[in-house]
Amino acid sequence: MDDVSAFDVDYGGEIPDTVDERALNRMRRLAWILDDCVRVPGTEFRFGLDPVISILPVIGDAIAAGISLYIVVESANLGVGYRTLARMLANLGLDFAVGSIPYLGSVFDVFFKANDRNMALALADLAEPVDAHGDTGFVDVEIEEP
Repeated sequence: MDDVSAFDVDYGGEIPDTVDERALNRMRRLAWILDDCVRVPGTEFRFGLDPVISILPVIGDAIAAGISLYIVVESANLGVGYRTLARMLANLGLDFAVGSIPYLGSVFDVFFKANDRNMALALADLAEPVDAHGDTGFVDVEIEEP
């Protein structure tokens, strides 16, 4: 697995030099493992270990949510704002709640990709604003394979 810098993605601003690049890369790698590490042959569709772990209703989802909390905790350590952290926790809560439903939950986990969403939120929050008003606007960040 190549070490691709998280700074290669356009966030609608610049990530300050004070943000720990190694922490971002760890977060990105975990999001990739949980949401995107397996490619369906012959397609561009990817999924990760989250839906596999979640095959066990409730217990599997609890384990996956516990692992996913690392991204939220590390984001808080990097200085992500409270509103963004609340949105990240809401993504994990939704992933856990719907993911706990037998069968439907595993299908939901394949498509929802809470960890990719949380990485996009964290990166957008950490990026320096594009304009003088501090508004980065809507940022659609696609997390690339590490």
